[in-house]
Amino acid sequence: MAKVVQFDKPGGPEVLKLREIDVAAPGPGELRVEVHAIGLNRAEIMYREGSYFYPPTHPSGLGYEAAGKVEAVGDDVSGFAVGDPVSVLPTFLQTEYGTYGDHILVPAAAVVMRPPDLAPEKAAAVWMAHLTAYGALVEEHPTRPGDHVLITAASGSVGLAAIQTAQRIGAVPIATTRTPSKRERLLEAGAAHVIVTGEEDLHARVKDITEDAGVRAVLDPVAGPGVDALAEAVSPGGRLLVYGALDPRPTPLPNAKSFPALSTRTYAVFEITTDPARLARGVAFVNAGLTTGAVKPAIDTTFDLPDIADAHRYMEQNSQIGKIVVTIPH
Repeated sequence: MAKVVQFDKPGGPEVLKLREIDVAAPGPGELRVEVHAIGLNRAEIMYREGSYFYPPTHPSGLGYEAAGKVEAVGDDVSGFAVGDPVSVLPTFLQTEYGTYGDHILVPAAAVVMRPPDLAPEKAAAVWMAHLTAYGALVEEHPTRPGDHVLITAASGSVGLAAIQTAQRIGAVPIATTRTPSKRERLLEAGAAHVIVTGEEDLHARVKDITEDAGVRAVLDPVAGPGVDALAEAVSPGGRLLVYGALDPRPTPLPNAKSFPALSTRTYAVFEITTDPARLARGVAFVNAGLTTGAVKPAIDTTFDLPDIADAHRYMEQNSQIGKIVVTIPH
């Protein structure tokens, strides 16, 4: 029997239930993985609440990321053997598979080998964040050395990954945070500049940092009316990528009345993870960073699997710096 997290209706963290179920043998193209650590993502909160871009089917599992070892190999799967240390990447819908459990089935296409010296907790904190940052800064609209990149809500796992990715490119990461308590941590994480939006004028600070040139790119998980102010910070020919919806209010076309010379679009990591060629490039990019130490998984805190509801409550407080990870001893 496996212990898995499921929920029967949309709602708050209290709807998450830890249940014992039978996990079948892997089918064609699948692996069964013994999970040692799970990386949590805000997408799972939205999915649990019923506000994600696709609805759950109940009873539903959830979760996009995990690390552990291969327990069984399905037909038509090559390149994996029982006992291999692996990481699970976000390539699937949560209505199809989920990672919140101690033994899970996942598509083999969602699994990559984990370096044996990379602890499961750290491996579970890598892929969603760093593939998102890779796609936004490298694959989608290549960022150049010397470009300024504005990273909003930068204390999240994607924000920290974007700081590291910008550094690897030779770009200049500018991080934003609402409160001064996170300023030093973001500077320690590699941000060249930190703008505390609760105390400072964003546009004025960007003009000062970039000597009036503006930023080449903005990565924003918030959306909502605030994109107008972000667009004002973009240099001609730059772009604004919105990759989340933390603000549930409508998101306008930024500064449409002034016809700014910037491109604006929404972006999701699935543009990378569901395209085999793009995914292969992203995996190579992240693995190279893991090898050299340029990719540094940032973990805020860990929880045990029976405390999954508390882990979600903590994530909803928006106080973390880095990834929230659930660990599972075996």
